[in-house]
Amino acid sequence: MPYAEGRTYHDADSHLMETHDWLTPYADPHVRERILPPYFGAAGRMVEALGKKRDAEHWAAVKIEDNLMNLKGWDALGATDPTERTRALDMLGFHRQLVFPSVALSQFWGLFGQRHRDPELLYGGARALNRAMADFCAHDKRLLPVGFVPLDVPALAEKEIEEAIRLGCSGIWIPATPPGDKSPTHPDFNGVWARFQDANVPFLLHVGADPRDVPVAYVNNGRPTTDFLGGGESIRAKDYLVLHTASEIFLGAMVLDGIFERFPKLRGGCIEEGAMWVVPWLKRLDIAQETFVRTEPSLALPMRASEYVHRQLRFTPHPTEPVGWMIEQAGDDLFLFSSDYPHIEGGRHPLKRFETAMPTIGEAAKERFYAQNFTELLG
Repeated sequence: MPYAEGRTYHDADSHLMETHDWLTPYADPHVRERILPPYFGAAGRMVEALGKKRDAEHWAAVKIEDNLMNLKGWDALGATDPTERTRALDMLGFHRQLVFPSVALSQFWGLFGQRHRDPELLYGGARALNRAMADFCAHDKRLLPVGFVPLDVPALAEKEIEEAIRLGCSGIWIPATPPGDKSPTHPDFNGVWARFQDANVPFLLHVGADPRDVPVAYVNNGRPTTDFLGGGESIRAKDYLVLHTASEIFLGAMVLDGIFERFPKLRGGCIEEGAMWVVPWLKRLDIAQETFVRTEPSLALPMRASEYVHRQLRFTPHPTEPVGWMIEQAGDDLFLFSSDYPHIEGGRHPLKRFETAMPTIGEAAKERFYAQNFTELLG
């Protein structure tokens, strides 16, 4: 019996778990030696444990049928092996699943906001990652690879977006941060947004590529604090409070500067950064537009700012958030189901959490949450 059944489930966030030598073979020869070792942090001990053979006997011993959602990270079924991932997807019961990398960005983009600036490494690493992601998902059409393209050099970004789409990426992760000294809404990036729109492929924002907004001094509070995961996307309580901040600013600029007006078929998703913040954000966008249009005439857009969000953006809530209340406040067209498999943040029973949070939500709205909004995001 699959974990999810009885309706169509499209999973807007899952991950593969990279190993030490996973990315390098996909890099072009002139870039290969420059690819950095992956940063695993304290989770490295889980990677080292992969040395043991993971055959049918192993999965029987861990009682995978009973523990599919309990085994996380590199211990999970399908975390590193594409064939295993097909079996995991059968057991999960999801009809489609976006697949993101976990730690590979540390090998060429940077870590915790410490970005590399050399275009050869940035775009050579991105191309290697996109090849690797497409290869991992190539054998199963239900697995939808997510590529990664930094926007630092617009011409190179346009080239890699086209290449990622050619490779078969269903969405492309971009950092929610200004590319250098320009806003992503600067005319220099019109070609980037045109590539996404013309290819009918969404851009995706995701936790992990952006600087941490909590000054490190707040961690120095005289009390012991450990990372939630111990590496990769590790977060602590104060980080959780502001996970969405970079994306909120990024998407706010996209709305208010008219990118979604100029590119009406451009679509974007904000993944694994929570979505409860979206409810007041919609109000703030409209207030900002109405208040400042006198001094910023470009804010006189044909539609209200919040209407562009409803038309072109989607968001994944954390399973700990009050999704029912969010749908009641902001509408049923914005939010997407996600499992975060096999990351620990998704929990052992995300479906139960989401269902518990939606006691008064009707069937039509649930259908949008579990499937239809995902389909609209992917076009």
